[in-house]
Amino acid sequence: GGRGMRETVKLVSKEGFEFIVDYQAACVSNTIKNMLSSEGTFTETELGEINFPEISAPVLERVCQYFYYKLRYSGSEAEPPEFHVEPDMALELLMAANYLDT
Repeated sequence: GGRGMRETVKLVSKEGFEFIVDYQAACVSNTIKNMLSSEGTFTETELGEINFPEISAPVLERVCQYFYYKLRYSGSEAEPPEFHVEPDMALELLMAANYLDT
């Protein structure tokens, strides 16, 4: 363990599904970045585990995909492909992204 050595972060949806993402990818979200720093709770800062009681598993999964998408194309000269979002998920995803400050 040890601070600053963390490589992955565990994100838990409201149903209790766990998504393991790279620390770098998770930090695309300013909210998560802050939670993992000194401002977070013990569980967040020490275990690198964050619960999202408001976010369903399918939406959290898309959010994780978006983190990687953003990580891959940020600072890239290449025009990123469109990040496709299913219409029935758009609103929930938007709210999640807003909350996560991505």
